[in-house]
Amino acid sequence: MPVSKRIPNDPAAAANCCGPLDDLLDAELFAALGEPSRTRLLACLVKCARPCTTTELAACCAVDFSVVTRHLRVLERAGLVAATKRGRTVSFAVDHRALSKRFRNLAAAIAGHRPSQRSTLATNACDAC
Repeated sequence: MPVSKRIPNDPAAAANCCGPLDDLLDAELFAALGEPSRTRLLACLVKCARPCTTTELAACCAVDFSVVTRHLRVLERAGLVAATKRGRTVSFAVDHRALSKRFRNLAAAIAGHRPSQRSTLATNACDAC
């Protein structure tokens, strides 16, 4: 007989549940996006729609080149951009399809837990609930 899954009705029960939302709410992602210079750099890359060198990206922010480099590495570690090195030149690019999918999946996971969806949440609940 299958185990009935319940919808968590308090924060303690919700904390013990597991599901896609837990994996998608990546602290490193939000930490990377939590700094205005990094969000400006990411926006520049998204809008350019091509790989840009560190020098080009430094021109879009009023910060030192070395600071831009550190910000780009944080975005890279969070999986938001990819770096390519040719000789001494490093270019950064956004994988638009992967980035869009990442945010769509997060939005879908959040939408699946909104109060109007409580009747269908049992399919998103976990065995610990």
